[in-house]
Amino acid sequence: MRVTSTLASSLAAILALAGGCGGTPDHALAVLLYPSHPAWSEPAPETFLAVFETSRGDFVIEVIREWAPVGADRFYNLIRQGYYDDARFHRVVPGFITQWGVAGDPQVSAVWYDRGMPDDPVVASNVRGSVAFAFTDPGTRSTQVYISMTDNTRLDAQGFAPFGRVIEGMEDVVDSIYSGYGEDSGGGVRRGDQSRIVAEGNAYADMAFPDLDRLVRATVRSDERQGR
Repeated sequence: MRVTSTLASSLAAILALAGGCGGTPDHALAVLLYPSHPAWSEPAPETFLAVFETSRGDFVIEVIREWAPVGADRFYNLIRQGYYDDARFHRVVPGFITQWGVAGDPQVSAVWYDRGMPDDPVVASNVRGSVAFAFTDPGTRSTQVYISMTDNTRLDAQGFAPFGRVIEGMEDVVDSIYSGYGEDSGGGVRRGDQSRIVAEGNAYADMAFPDLDRLVRATVRSDERQGR
């Protein structure tokens, strides 16, 4: 089930004071469970590279802030604070998208799952390799992102605003991420069938869908090509 923002905020405060529990280190929980921490308001560089280490190898996303500044800032800070580390690629639909962004630790998902942000206008297009946030209704983009596996320009008119693109590892890594479960292993946020993977995190994903590929770690590095 989804957790209301009030409940999530209360849970965050309690767990942060308690030092946290579960699979996420306490020092990381101190920020991950406190969405109003100043660390979350850090603006992203105008251009940066995000390196994703996965069970299939590494791929690199170039983020261009001017395309979608609100989304780029959220993505930047989620990576910096380790939100995506040890997550699963829970929705991989051949010929459509590869999606991730449900935290492996369910107490972290409880805080962030419904924590929406303002929408960005669509500047770039949902072409193959583009990266954007998934959402249901306006203002509901939170943590889940997807890579377009084909030309999905029809999504432009629906308000899906790309903030970056895969520049390394698309063919040899992203294209090889396990897709055998399709919609069954987490579905889309619009289908409303993510309750167990949100509530139970990796414990459920690894038990019910053991072949899902893993996002081991995501890190930010500057774009050396532009001297950043």
